[in-house]
Amino acid sequence: MTTALMPLAVSDTIWQHSEIQRALRARDLGLLLRVVQHHTGASQARLGTAIGMNQGRVNEVMNGRRAVSRLDVFERIAEGLAMPDHARRLLGLAPQRERRASGAAFDLAAFPEVVRVYSDQAAATAEIQRAARAAHQIDVLAVRGLGLLGLRDSLLRPHLDRDGDQPLRLRVLLLDPDSPAAAQRADEIGESAESLASGVVLAEARLRELAASDGGVEVYRYRTLPVWRIIRLDSTLYVASFSASWEGHESATYKLVATPQGPLYGGYCRLFAAMLTDAHRVI
Repeated sequence: MTTALMPLAVSDTIWQHSEIQRALRARDLGLLLRVVQHHTGASQARLGTAIGMNQGRVNEVMNGRRAVSRLDVFERIAEGLAMPDHARRLLGLAPQRERRASGAAFDLAAFPEVVRVYSDQAAATAEIQRAARAAHQIDVLAVRGLGLLGLRDSLLRPHLDRDGDQPLRLRVLLLDPDSPAAAQRADEIGESAESLASGVVLAEARLRELAASDGGVEVYRYRTLPVWRIIRLDSTLYVASFSASWEGHESATYKLVATPQGPLYGGYCRLFAAMLTDAHRVI
């Protein structure tokens, strides 16, 4: 990979184009590089020397065969394209002047941790499944997890078999079926406590089968009233909520990525870690 960057001269007017701004907000680096190439005439090799990628990797990103999610890569691309501060904000990066100034104030709205919002889980299914197929670390916080992992046609279950590829690490937090919180949740959704408990036990049985054949599976029980439903696929979070009025899969689903000053992504990761510490491991 190229490490010595040779920044590309990109006209300031390019960053005002609606297509460029849409690409930045969505963190669609493939679209961003295609638009920059169109307006500058730069070859893929020249783009690569600007942003620290070889030509083959640039081609994969531009054609949607490789996703970019790491902040250090975003930063390298921003520097290589001499991205102005307003464009850096749209991409979720700190402006250059704020990176140099200690304690600078900033507007949280300029750091879009929430990069996409889906009306419910069904609307996010295709994207989540694509990400799950390539993920090496998956964390799940759910109530019983049947719709996510416990059944053969669950959202994530068909995408966990890696056929000898790099092993998957899966950590799952499920509601303790014997806890007062489980009885309260069952009452909230108009279901018997026995029915909810049996769903958790079934999901655990299916995950135990997966652990026996695949390894790398950890399952825990927590005892607090469920509020958040979290799917973490490597460095991307999909977050929904539980309420007395709806199940997690019916809630709006928010796609979150880490940004330098944003509190949401880090907060949800910290929540998961804290619940894991307090939970009882069953698998």
